[in-house]
Amino acid sequence: MIHRRGELNKDTIDRDWPHQVALRADRCTGHNYVTLRLFCEGLSLCPRGHSFFRDGIDITVFCFAERADAETFQQRFGGEFLDPKSRPKLPGS
Repeated sequence: MIHRRGELNKDTIDRDWPHQVALRADRCTGHNYVTLRLFCEGLSLCPRGHSFFRDGIDITVFCFAERADAETFQQRFGGEFLDPKSRPKLPGS
């Protein structure tokens, strides 16, 4: 795996933005993407998230530094809280 200088890697994200909410990827596209991003302005959202594949569904993970921000996001958009330790580490796993 190649890491680029200055790029956030998954371990750093899991450490610094441990409060993570998983949403179906199809709920994060088009006008929903704009709505999600505007809602997150001022929240402790990581500039980079994760994604993985589970039960034939693409999942997008939004990562927050503050638990209250993750709870606010989850109340508005649904999804499930995800423990970084239990998130699949490899695509398709």
